[in-house]
Amino acid sequence: MQIVETTNEGLKRAYTVTITAKDIESKIDAEVKKVAPQVRMPGFRPGKVPANLVRKMHGDALHADVLNTTVRESVDGLIRDKKLRPALQPKVEMAEGYEQGKDAELTVEVEILPQIEAPSIDGLKLEKLTVPVSDEQMEEALGRIAENQKSYKDAAKTKKAAEGDQLIIDFVGRVDGEEFEGGKAEDAPLVIGSGQFIPGFEEQLTGAKTGDEKTITVTFPEDYPAEHLAGKEAEFDVTVKQVKVEGETKIDDEFAKGLGLESLDKLKELMKGQIEQESAGLTRTQMKRQLLDKLAADHDFDVPPTMVEAEFEQIWNQLQQEAAKEEDPEAAIKEIESEKDDYKRIAERRVRLGLLLSEIGQANGVEISQQEMQMLMQQAAQQYRPEDRQRFMEYVQNEPMAQAQLRAPLYEDKVVDFLFDKAEVTEREVTREELEAAIEAEEGAEAEKAKPAAKKKAAAKKKAPAKKADADAEEKPADKKAPAKKAAAKKADDGDKKPAAKKAPAKKAAAKKTDDGDKKPAAKKAPAKKTAAKKDAK
Repeated sequence: MQIVETTNEGLKRAYTVTITAKDIESKIDAEVKKVAPQVRMPGFRPGKVPANLVRKMHGDALHADVLNTTVRESVDGLIRDKKLRPALQPKVEMAEGYEQGKDAELTVEVEILPQIEAPSIDGLKLEKLTVPVSDEQMEEALGRIAENQKSYKDAAKTKKAAEGDQLIIDFVGRVDGEEFEGGKAEDAPLVIGSGQFIPGFEEQLTGAKTGDEKTITVTFPEDYPAEHLAGKEAEFDVTVKQVKVEGETKIDDEFAKGLGLESLDKLKELMKGQIEQESAGLTRTQMKRQLLDKLAADHDFDVPPTMVEAEFEQIWNQLQQEAAKEEDPEAAIKEIESEKDDYKRIAERRVRLGLLLSEIGQANGVEISQQEMQMLMQQAAQQYRPEDRQRFMEYVQNEPMAQAQLRAPLYEDKVVDFLFDKAEVTEREVTREELEAAIEAEEGAEAEKAKPAAKKKAAAKKKAPAKKADADAEEKPADKKAPAKKAAAKKADDGDKKPAAKKAPAKKAAAKKTDDGDKKPAAKKAPAKKTAAKKDAK
């Protein structure tokens, strides 16, 4: 094998690799000898078919297999001999005009990882903002539970249904005089004002009394999933069997027992733990923001363009998906187009931080154990159908890039936790609002650095913390071997749980991934047999 370097610019390398015809032929001969004992041919005893006949029968297939294997081994040898650290898989092409019996000439293009000086982690200082659980938070949490556990009691027969009252109804729906599937139900509960049924249905039952029979007319929405009903006018014969009013909900031991707990104290203990866990997620988000900002400020080095481009494509695809859901998709798309360069800078920052964290982890012995990797694979396999899960597991076991993609989020979290342990951390108690404000302030500061063109807009809009790792929306680091693909494995998450708050504007959410806590528009759901007129309550 002959190797000639043709490009050495920055992080780009290119080589011409020549595999001699003699080398290829010798490997084919070796393969013929290997398979000959297994070949059967009329007139010959098993294992006694001459090598020349084996080659004549299977030569083309053997040549293709040997050539593929030789090319792969040659590229691996090139990387090993030149001590290269590829950022992504090398691009390998065979020169045109190759024929069997001739030398094979390859062009190999590869972008390498930069040489990063071992980052100093001494003297790292972080502030940890903690939120003690207040009585007000506990009351609000218990109030939310009580709101979802409403009970209703029968009202007087003369009671006219008003907003908030529950009706028990029978109904039969017809389109063009014909009953339709799912348009009939008995003893269906309906709370006036809940938006539970299609538009116009509940409103026409306001003022109804127990025993009333009504015929109401509604029109199914144009975007109704059941095409045979979309946009159609329907009549429903409705019998009001009972009007009920909301009963008093006392938050006491009996209430807690209704939830399957021993007492109100147990319920409070559970709620306190949940609030503390939620606040801990926000605290970690705030600390991680500080940490990544410090690392980004102290380190600047070239990053492989293909990795940046791959990361940007993920951001851009997410942006376009979010823009398509806006009320004015064209305006939203135009807005993000005007900030394309800003998002490219965000992608570059993410990749740089990913490489930096990976370097820190490797330098300090941070590892993912086999047991942890197995758990990651099993968790990822759950998104597939049961019959496909084993095939997915086998694929990941045999594909290093897929393994890197899976391990990247956990590896990053372990490096971040390692740095937390090494840092000098000072704690300060704050309120939940102050903690959220600190996160938004840090996010806004980063947005100004990465997106200078959008400073005024960023300052004018509030950006909500997301459920998962929106905290790191501007700087999603990745593992060394797959930083550009990391978000595919973890959907833009830095492993921190955050409460869903206000929905961020599409352009600000652009650097986020799909599970950043944004609310998605609810689609109307085709009626089920029991609740035919209902909408999807998502």
